[in-house]
This record gives sequence, C-alpha cells and structure tokens, in this order.
Amino acid sequence: MFTMNQTRVTEFILLGFGNFHSFNIVFFILFLIIFLFTVMGNLLIIILVSTNVQLQSPMYYFLCHLSFSDLVISTNIVPNMLGAILFGGIKMTDLDCIVQFYFFSGTTITECFLLSVMSYDRFLAICNPLRYSSIMDFTCQMNLSVWPWLLGHTLNIIAVMPVSNFNFCHDNIIDHVYCDLFPLQKLSCSDTSLVELEVFLFSLPIFILPFGFIIVTYVYIFHAIVKIPTTTGKQKTFSTCSSHLIVVGTFYGTLISKYMIPSKGHSLLVNKIVSLLHTVFTPLFNPIIYSLRNQDIMTTLKKVSGQ
Repeated sequence: MFTMNQTRVTEFILLGFGNFHSFNIVFFILFLIIFLFTVMGNLLIIILVSTNVQLQSPMYYFLCHLSFSDLVISTNIVPNMLGAILFGGIKMTDLDCIVQFYFFSGTTITECFLLSVMSYDRFLAICNPLRYSSIMDFTCQMNLSVWPWLLGHTLNIIAVMPVSNFNFCHDNIIDHVYCDLFPLQKLSCSDTSLVELEVFLFSLPIFILPFGFIIVTYVYIFHAIVKIPTTTGKQKTFSTCSSHLIVVGTFYGTLISKYMIPSKGHSLLVNKIVSLLHTVFTPLFNPIIYSLRNQDIMTTLKKVSGQ
C-alpha cells in the first residue's frame, strides 16, 4: 500500500486491478491484445475510408471521426492501465490525472455529438434521399464533423474546472482503472456535493439531448422503412443504419449505467467493469461492428488484401 505523509497530495497511485495480484499477467496480456486490436481496427477504418474512392461518402467520413475518437479514448486510458496492472500500480501527478480526465470526458462528449450527426446523416439519406446530396455537401460535412470536437472539448471545461480545484490531502490511492470523476471525488477533502450536482445537471443535456435526437431520427427512419413495399428493399435500407444503431446502443448503454444510475449501491469491481466496457471494449467493438455488418467496407477490405 502506497501512502504519502504530507498536507496536500500532489501524486496519486493508480492501482488498476491491484487487488487481483495473481491474475495481473493474465489481465495485462488480455488488455494488451485488446488494445492492439483496437488501434489496428480503428486505424484500418480510417485508412480504408481515406484511400478508397468507393468509401468517399458522408457516412464513412463521419465514421472516420468516430474511429479517431475511439483511438483518443483508448490511447488515453489503456497504456496507463496496463502499467498499473503490470507493476501493481503506477504513479500519476494530480496534473496527469486532470489531463487524463479532461481528454476522456471531452472525447466522450464528442462521441455523443458524432453519433447524433451520424443519425442525422442516415435520416437524410433514408427519409429525404432526393435532397441528400445537396444538403450534405462538403461544407455541411465539415461543419458537422468539426463542431462535435469543438463543443465536446469546450463544454468539457465546465466539468473539469471544478475537479481541478479539488484539494487532496489524505489518501492518494486511486483504486480504479483510470482517473475518473468518482474516484477523485472520493479522495478529495473538499466539499464535492455541489460539484457532483453540477456535473449531474451538466451531463443531462449533453448526454440526454443527443440521445433523444437519435431516438427521434430513428422513429422517422423506421417509419420510412415500413413504407418500402418490398422486403428486400426494407432489409437493404435498414442494413445501412443497423451498424450505427448497435454502436449507439452499446455506447449509451455503458454511459447511462456508469453516470446516470446512482453508483452508491455498486461494488468497486462493478464500477471497474462498467468503466472497462466503456473505455476498453466499446472502442474495440465499433470497428468490428462496422466492418462485419458493412458490405462496402468488407468488399474494400477484400480488394486491398487481394482476395
């Protein structure tokens, strides 16, 4: 157990899965493999879309941004987590923790907006196909891809600033897989009740409004699909948005269980598992889902590999 005998803590010990010492090597190998496949899978999608003419469409352009955001989340969290697992804990300064929390939460907010943009793209393509090309032109694509990043990392400052003002003067052990809001609140000797309320109220419009927008767009999409006279036409149209729908369900399922459901009744292990689902497994699932369920990407991949 690491401790620091000083009035103000400026350095933390991130434990990762420090309570499972006998499984450290197994966890390290498992998460290292997942991390490598996550990086390779998302890079592969970015490279395929960027270098192949048949994938030069708004849907795949936004998919590139989603893959890049998954790369940011994964590379921000997993390397430190792997070090913590391998060595039984790693040292991180308070600034390191705040920076990690900033990029994690900012990119998560960005993904909320990106998934909304992707649902809007599918809405236009399916519900208003005749005007799709004129509406979703190059300028519109640029705006819809840049604004999620600007809004995500700008609005995130509102959540991060109160956390950066926390005083840490007792224990310095973060028994978690990364520097998240709840572990930092638990260690802080400041009054965090107001901050907790602010973050919760702040998260409602950021998470719920994009999610609500996605639901509304898919109500219109499903209504348009039902009107298609042939079963083949319905299946073909639905296949163009099924991957996005699965990704939305996975992303928001972990996000809601992590931040919107009270965590007081959860065990520490449950909180770690939910965090892993969001930061480690979701960035891996996204390229797999889009690759396996998207005929264009599979066809392009076969051409590139010479099959």
